Amino acid sequence: MSHITTSQTIGPFSHAAWQWAADASAAGQLETSAPTITVSGIIYDGDGTPINDAQIEAWQPEAAGAEAAQALPGFRRVPSGEQGEFSLRLSQCAAPSSGAPATFITVFARGLVKHQFTAVFLEDDSGLAESAILQQVPAARRPTLIARKTAPGVYHWDIWMQSEKETVFFDYV
Repeated sequence: MSHITTSQTIGPFSHAAWQWAADASAAGQLETSAPTITVSGIIYDGDGTPINDAQIEAWQPEAAGAEAAQALPGFRRVPSGEQGEFSLRLSQCAAPSSGAPATFITVFARGLVKHQFTAVFLEDDSGLAESAILQQVPAARRPTLIARKTAPGVYHWDIWMQSEKETVFFDYV
């Protein structure tokens, strides 16, 4: 007898069913003792169509201390908007030259049998060349993990689920 269960897609009611976590991690309610940054973007399918029913989760284990007053310290969940847009306000606990991701990301979306794991790095992090995670990714694919700085404390990073622009997704074993 197998104890393995099959996977299932998240739709069509994920926005309503998971709203509690989006409310608990809302950017406007973030209480943190650390400086903050914002990472915004659009999530696309393989045809370049924005995905309007995705859920993007951000995990920052090192932010738990700085966000002790939060209901879910170090965690964000945001649904994508009608045009696939999302925005994450994050505590910036790691040194800007650490080579560590700004946050780890999990993506849930219609049609995905299994959620996808990735990470986002900041382009102005001087430690990117020494990043243990980025060194595992072929150099030509690394830009899919790097958010571009558009203003002080503001970054743009798109997620592509498929195509030649596909974001690097990781398997954890």
